[in-house]
Amino acid sequence: MPHHRRSPARRTTLWRTIQLAVCLAAALAILVSVGSAQSFRGRGQRGGGWGWRGFRGEPPRYATADTFDGMFHFCRIQYDSDRREAGGQGWTTDYPGADTNFSIRLSELTKTRVSMIRPGEPNYVVVRLTDDALFQCPFAIIEDAGTASFSQIEIENLRKYLLKGGFIWSDDFWGDRAWEQWVREIGKVLPPAQYPIFDVPRDHAMLHTLFEATTIPQTPSIQFWRQSGGRTSERGAESSERHVRAIADERGRVMVLMTHNTDTADSWEREGEDPDFFYQFSPEGYAFAIDVLMYTMTH
Repeated sequence: MPHHRRSPARRTTLWRTIQLAVCLAAALAILVSVGSAQSFRGRGQRGGGWGWRGFRGEPPRYATADTFDGMFHFCRIQYDSDRREAGGQGWTTDYPGADTNFSIRLSELTKTRVSMIRPGEPNYVVVRLTDDALFQCPFAIIEDAGTASFSQIEIENLRKYLLKGGFIWSDDFWGDRAWEQWVREIGKVLPPAQYPIFDVPRDHAMLHTLFEATTIPQTPSIQFWRQSGGRTSERGAESSERHVRAIADERGRVMVLMTHNTDTADSWEREGEDPDFFYQFSPEGYAFAIDVLMYTMTH
């Protein structure tokens, strides 16, 4: 795909557009977030994860025979965790607020046709790594995956998915232990000798697909940001540097994106809860994510 760069005037217009569009929906997001509640259940059968946390304790929304209608669906990967991380909830981290808000903003800021159950309610889905539905998802998010533990069948199915053209984005995992565990698990899927991890350079086409997303802030959870007085590194010196890394196939197509020591999805989920948090993190968070999605869907 050609590497498109916008003029300064065009970039300014795009940034104003993204800020305005998200601001217009902030009031609705506040109403939703104020009415939200958290729930948590113990670890159950394989594929159940640590439980769910979300608006009104929403359970996983799995795909049905009628789910995939040719439009965009935000796909979230469900997995089992073998331990807990401070501030994390396993696969349910940021669910389903991030899924909902990102889908809506994508429909507003691009011409992408987003599947809706009804107006204003995106048809996002949760997929297990053993589900056939995974292969209907050209773009899938996996959160807090520094706690993930994949079974052999999950490893084989995920490898097949990625090599057939799939893409996953691993976001919101912090510190050395989480990084080491994620590298171990994804290394079982894509052996590092053949598929090495690399830092995404600033001039990579992924960062220039629609917006100029070369500024990618370290986004903390909104709870940590408030409690710490505005700091962004959730693990102190250990997580002081955020990383944007990837794994590509032999042709250079990005199969796995990893945003380590940052919580990009909180810039979507929490967009309406605090104006200062929104202005500091959400415009760049949406611009980066939409660039990633548009790049993925066209490569």
